[in-house]
Amino acid sequence: MTSVLYDVPGPKAIARNRIIGVLTVVVVAALLGLLIWRLAESGQFSAYKWQAFGYSRIWEQFGIATLRTLAAFALSALGALALGFILAIGRMSNHAWVRWPFIAIVEVLRAVPVLIMMMLIYYGLPVVGVKLDSYWAVVIALVAYNGSVLAEVLRAGIESLPRGQAEAGYAVGLRKAGVMRLVLLPQAIRAMLPVIIAQLVVTLKDTALGFIITYPELLYFAKQLGSNAVLGSPLIPSALVAGAIYISMCLLLSLAAVKAEKRLRSSPRVHKAPGAGAPLLEGTETELIVTQKRG
Repeated sequence: MTSVLYDVPGPKAIARNRIIGVLTVVVVAALLGLLIWRLAESGQFSAYKWQAFGYSRIWEQFGIATLRTLAAFALSALGALALGFILAIGRMSNHAWVRWPFIAIVEVLRAVPVLIMMMLIYYGLPVVGVKLDSYWAVVIALVAYNGSVLAEVLRAGIESLPRGQAEAGYAVGLRKAGVMRLVLLPQAIRAMLPVIIAQLVVTLKDTALGFIITYPELLYFAKQLGSNAVLGSPLIPSALVAGAIYISMCLLLSLAAVKAEKRLRSSPRVHKAPGAGAPLLEGTETELIVTQKRG
């Protein structure tokens, strides 16, 4: 028996895969145990190393640093989504004099690493007389990079839709702007939502790069706390706490994305027309006219 992509494994292959899986789990568990043992041997779990976390002031500072991380992420996410829409629509223009500049912008922004953008904005602009706060350097760099990536995501989502969707819109008299707004973009966003959320998670994690340009976010505070000799230089404990906070924020964002995706998929405003391969959006001008013609 075979599937489309590979041969279904037989009894020997199944047994071999199970053995490999067990060995992999054992090796990973052994490496994790070795790491924990080494940390314990070096005193990283001693009360002396964790004494700083017994002060409420330390947790207040962690909270403030987390809020700064979220503040940078929130504005960066909104800006990246807006820029992504603009770049995606511009890149799909029928006019070459509009399309090619947008293509160049997207390719340049995607090619430059986020950290280099932050450093150019924060350290480079003062050379020409423009001084920006570290917060704005982080936000602008994240918007520029992630906006260009989201532009490609949205473009791929739109181009993956059946051509009949756009042709139906043109057939009932919609202009390109109407077809894009009423027919293509809603379906592309729904199809590419997991990828969009994944890129937003990357945006959240990339805020940690701001510590290099002295933006006082979560990683910056963890590094400061870890180098505090008065509190025993709790570098590993600070990193573990900061890592746990980052993981929690990413998990919450992913959970919200899963719930949003489920609500979109179960929405009564989306259904398939008889004989159609892709859903029509209820209430759009396209469906209204098509329904009238069927009647």
